[in-house]
Amino acid sequence: MSKISPLQQARAAYAPKLPAALQKGAAVCVQEGEATTAVADVEKVQALFKSTFGSPVLTFAPGCGEKKAAINVGVILSGGQAPGGHNVIAGLFDGLKSLNADSRLFGFLKGPDGLVKGEFMELTADIIDAYRNTGGFDMIGSGRTKLETEEQFEAAKANCEKAGISALVIIGGDDSNTNACVLAEYFKSNNVGIQVIGCPKTIDGDLKNEWIEASFGFDTACRVYSELIGNIGRDANSAKKYWHFIKLMGRSASHIALECALQTQPNAAIISEEVAAKKMTIGQIVDDLAAIVAGRAAAGMNFGVALIPEGLVEFIPEIKVLIAELNDLLAANAEAVEAMDKNEKVAFAAGKLSAESAKVFASLPAGIQMQLCNDRDPHGNVQVSLIETEKMLAEMVGTKLKAMKAEGTFKGKFATQTHFFGYEGRCAAPSNYDADYCYSLGYNAAALIGAGRTGYMSSVRNTIKPAAEWIAGGIPITMMLNMERRHGADKPVIRKALVELDGAPFKEFAAKRDQWAKETSFVYPGPIQYFGPSCVCDLVTKTLTLEKGGSI
Repeated sequence: MSKISPLQQARAAYAPKLPAALQKGAAVCVQEGEATTAVADVEKVQALFKSTFGSPVLTFAPGCGEKKAAINVGVILSGGQAPGGHNVIAGLFDGLKSLNADSRLFGFLKGPDGLVKGEFMELTADIIDAYRNTGGFDMIGSGRTKLETEEQFEAAKANCEKAGISALVIIGGDDSNTNACVLAEYFKSNNVGIQVIGCPKTIDGDLKNEWIEASFGFDTACRVYSELIGNIGRDANSAKKYWHFIKLMGRSASHIALECALQTQPNAAIISEEVAAKKMTIGQIVDDLAAIVAGRAAAGMNFGVALIPEGLVEFIPEIKVLIAELNDLLAANAEAVEAMDKNEKVAFAAGKLSAESAKVFASLPAGIQMQLCNDRDPHGNVQVSLIETEKMLAEMVGTKLKAMKAEGTFKGKFATQTHFFGYEGRCAAPSNYDADYCYSLGYNAAALIGAGRTGYMSSVRNTIKPAAEWIAGGIPITMMLNMERRHGADKPVIRKALVELDGAPFKEFAAKRDQWAKETSFVYPGPIQYFGPSCVCDLVTKTLTLEKGGSI
């Protein structure tokens, strides 16, 4: 690292807080719970994980463990970036040193690919200290290579043995931790003496359950987005002439959109899980948004803010059917379609779709039709993440309002600005919550290694309380698995946590949204605060507060 900012200099001195069980080092007393099972498809999961299935939940208490022999440990950052990853590594480093000062930590470069190719570097105290409390994954880089094949497992084994590495920590989301579980099973069932531990990472917030209260990075990312949304809300309320349609990260779940709505109180926020549960059509979504715009316009307010989750289109039943038909249609005619220009592809698709899907396709803006037919992944499928949903809805609401104006039911003005907040939040300097939580997860991973465990995920709970009251331990990854159909085969995967419509966070939002739609109730959270009173600097998300029985 070269020149650093004054904030980085000040943050480098921040000492993250630890749960009481870890404050005297990672040589902890291990308390075992009862044997566990899988979240679903128990027999199938058990058959695949004969060596690691059924392990107990672990809870740590301070001080009764013993110092350990020096070991070499490898660490991998996997998947998209999330604030706090460097603190996981720093916590792991410090935890290992507390077990034995001669233990060494190696970082595999560019994610799991570094493990397979044997590309790594030793992480010394000087390197670790330069990255404490910083955002990003640039210490060792990340990647999206999946660890799935026996050839990869054997390469991982050989590369670890070459460096004398006897434990791996994989920092990633649901797919990455599923890979960690599969790798742990392979090593254990083949008597390979390499432990594998996972840490829960994803800003999307969809890796959580009773034992994993939050995936790290979610807190920081939502605060970054909420600051930007608040700024836009202030601008909208100042200029009073624009509706801002803001798309937010979250393809598989709407946790970010919900949390940001609770923090900023926009005029509209769509929750994909509700759309799916109510089997809403794109027309109904547009009608609802147009009604909010028209209602505010009738009260003299031709401005507003609407939040849209990134993965919305995949939750709209009729669009899911349309995309499936397009995937099949274009794949079956790949050679002919490849020779067509962009407009010809659209015309071809429109003429070959079923009547219902053709109707939906025709209702979409031309730009979206073009994207659906031309932006394909290497497998020939629609690249849903590239669909500019915010622009699509802004244009479709505008079309609806023109029709309403012709009918005399809308007399206001409608001008739009569109935004997508994604990468802005992935590498921010972690909030105090994420700095503490991530450091604790890493230190806790060292305790799991010291306890001789494998196939576990680092678990730190009770995080709405002061850090000294946090509960450290581990949960077997197998207990989070179910089977899903992927690429024509059943695969074990960690079940994604979607927004629960009967959960406290959504109920809080649902109780307030009608008021927010009619009034200008914007909240302006401002930037993340790292220094100052605890009530400002040590906040937890609204989601976690409500889930744990608190109020906001």
